[in-house]
This record gives sequence, structure tokens and C-alpha cells, in this order.
Amino acid sequence: MALSQGLQQKLLQKLSPQQIQLMKLLQVPTANLEERIKEEMEENPALELDEEGHEDNFDDVKDEFSENGEEEFDEPDGSETEYDNIDISEYVRDGDDDIADYKLRDDNYPEDDDKKTLPYKTETSFYELLLNQLGMLKLEEKQQKIAEQIVGSIGEDGYLRRETAAIVDDLAFRQNISTTEAEVEEIIKKIQQFDPPGVAARNLQECLLLQLYRMQDEGKNVQLAIRAISKYFDEFTKKHYEKIQRGLDLNDEHLKEMMQQIVRLNPKPGGIVGEMNKAENYVVPDFFIINNSGKLELTLNSRNAPELRISEGYRDMLKEYDRGAKKDKRQKEAVLFIKQKIDAAKWFIDAIKQRQHTLFSTMTAIMNHQYEFFLTGDETNLKPMILKDIAEKTNLDISTVSRVANSKFVQTEF
Repeated sequence: MALSQGLQQKLLQKLSPQQIQLMKLLQVPTANLEERIKEEMEENPALELDEEGHEDNFDDVKDEFSENGEEEFDEPDGSETEYDNIDISEYVRDGDDDIADYKLRDDNYPEDDDKKTLPYKTETSFYELLLNQLGMLKLEEKQQKIAEQIVGSIGEDGYLRRETAAIVDDLAFRQNISTTEAEVEEIIKKIQQFDPPGVAARNLQECLLLQLYRMQDEGKNVQLAIRAISKYFDEFTKKHYEKIQRGLDLNDEHLKEMMQQIVRLNPKPGGIVGEMNKAENYVVPDFFIINNSGKLELTLNSRNAPELRISEGYRDMLKEYDRGAKKDKRQKEAVLFIKQKIDAAKWFIDAIKQRQHTLFSTMTAIMNHQYEFFLTGDETNLKPMILKDIAEKTNLDISTVSRVANSKFVQTEF
């Protein structure tokens, strides 16, 4: 086959990292936004919360799919040219210290973003539940530390995955506590009496037996189930019920009753607490619509607009570098790293601002479309509405409107 050369022209549309970041942020509900911001602050030390209310002077936020957005940050290739051409003038300009707009506002100007206080539930984790019960036991100081080590070794499913000998070694090397396996086993038996039943078991067989013994202590007739799990556990896991029936000399009715008792047991006792907490999640509204004398007013939850800024420490480092006369390669590498982190922080702050603007404009269009419904609360006033209707009113893409509406809630007066 002969080789040939050809010229081909292609037109590709690529999303910048900033656009991808914005699209992901649009999907995040208010309840999870703080966690997302914390993750970004842990990854980028140049980003920090502005607790004093300072404002950074950034350019107006670009449209989500604007072609004139900021250029992508190019990774330094480590060449001498890359280090020699470092320009930090825009990072240390005097304009950064200008008086912020909010300080020049009239005191009589109404504040738009009303800080609304919302109640939040307090949850008790599985680990905290065990520690609370541990506090009810009368233990000596040494036994208390051993018990805390055991509780800390219990997984989220409720099983004690650590061997007794390993717990003894952990106590000796990490806490300088000398103990024996017999003493640890004694405390494990006490923890196995905690709720939920079956906790601190080493395997499934022990977990089921702990629950059956608890039922027996409550006066229930589970002797056959205890014998079946104790002597015929392998047959039970392989569903060889006829062998269990012959071994225990049971008729069909007794076998069925015994199997019903065993099937109702929980193989993962620790999962009960987690499932309860997930089922009790409260809705955190992203928007508030208030009827003010027959006129609807829309506000965003204040948690949608956190005060973020660029770290002053990073800016000070760039100013020190700019004032210095001697600049070696190591300093230039550090400056490139700082510039990259500051750029990433600016992109994230811009994305948060753009998210706030997009959420507000989209919800405003929805409110105006369903104005009579939000005014009266009468479901008969609801109008047919699809994503395309809102996209045309806001001049946004349908996919953007879909991201805004996904997992979002609005609080009204009814």
C-alpha cells in the first residue's frame, strides 16, 4: 500500500477549564456548595474566605460560553525563556488597594441579599452513638482507653475488623498501654451489648448470634435459630436447608418459622444509623420568593454568595519578588507556582459569581413565567413550562437551564 500525504482542515469546539468548572458548579445545590468551596480552598491555598468583607477588583464576569473568556493557563515547561519572561505587573498593581464599591454605597440603599437564618439538623454518627453508650459504662482509665481503641477499630458496617492481638499491639506501641488479649476480649464482650444489636462482631456468624442472643434475653423463642447458626452456618450460607432440617429434626412448619427469624436479622448493624440519617435530610432552599404587597421579590440564599478573596500572603510574596533585585531560578519557579494558584483562585471566584448571576436570572424567568402561581399558591394557575421556554427568555442554552433547575429548591409563603 502506497503512502500519501494530505491536508485536512477541521473546526473543533473545546470547552476551557473555566467553563467546565462553571458547569459543574451550576449543578451543585446550595446544601453542598460550602463543602465544594472547602475542597477548593484545601487544594488552592491562594483562595480564602473574606471574613472582613473586602472585595477583589476583578473584571466583569464573562458569559458561560463566551469566546472571549480568559485564556487557559499553560503549564511552565521549565525552559530559561519561561523563567525570564515572568510578568507579575497585573498581580501587584496599586489598583488592588482601591476602595471597594460597597464602602461608597448610600446607607439608605436597600440591601438585596437578605441574610436568612435557616435551621439545620444535628446528626449523630455511628461512631458517636457508640461513644455515647461507652460513656455509660463504669470503666477504669485504662479500660476506657482500651474500649475507645476497640470502638475506633469498628467499621461503618458495625464489624470489628481488627484482630485482638493487633489491638493489643496498637495499644502498646501507640498509647504505651500494656494489656492482654483476655482483657481486650472482656471489653469487646461489653461493647457487643451496645445498640444496634450485632455490633463489634468479627464475622457474619457472630453478628447473627449476637442478635439472636439479644432476642432470647427479651423472652423470644429463638433457640432453634441459635442452634442452626451455631452448628449449621455453612449449610445456611449455601442454602442447604434440607441438611439443617434433618440435623435439627424439624418439620416444614418449624423450619419455615426458624428461617423467617434468621432472615429478619441485620447482616450490617452499622448501616442502620447511616440509612436513618440519609432518610432525614432536610431541604435547604436555594431561592426565596416573598409576596411584598402584591409584588413578588426573589432573593438568593446567602450561602450561594460566599465572600471569597485572593490570599494577601500570596500577593505580598509577589510584591517582595517584584521589589527584589536578585532573582534566581528557584525564586522564579516559586513565582510561577504562585501565579498559577492565584489564576486558579480568580477563575473559581469568577465561577461562583457567574453561578450566582445565572441562578438568579434563570429563577427570575421561571418566577415571571409562573407569576400567578407564586402569587397565590393555587396550582390551577400553573402554566405549561419546558426548559426551552426559560432558555429563550434568558438567552441561555437548554443544558445550562437544566443544570440550574436540577436539585434546586425554592421557598415560598405557602
